[in-house]
Amino acid sequence: MTKVYNKLVRDRIPEIIEKSGASCKTEILSDAEYLKRIDAKLDEELAEYHADHTIEELADLVEVIHAAAIARGYTLEELEKVRGEKAAKRGKFEKKILLREVIENGND
Repeated sequence: MTKVYNKLVRDRIPEIIEKSGASCKTEILSDAEYLKRIDAKLDEELAEYHADHTIEELADLVEVIHAAAIARGYTLEELEKVRGEKAAKRGKFEKKILLREVIENGND
């Protein structure tokens, strides 16, 4: 029986499939196709987290975020630096604030 996936998978998945006694067909993506697929994988992993709310799904999402950053030419250190700078400048999400509306003052 053949099952078609056509999806981006973690590096060791083909090895794991082979060890289980099955075989698989793979290909190495071009950089442009990889960027498309990694963005789609972000959507997939986010949807899985929304469905399950498990730490495993959060970990998968972080792994894909790391891969996306690297694929776009950033280092994980740069990603963390920017995250930290934004947190210092604009805050985190610890206070659970929901902004309902902003009322503009008529200071013309």
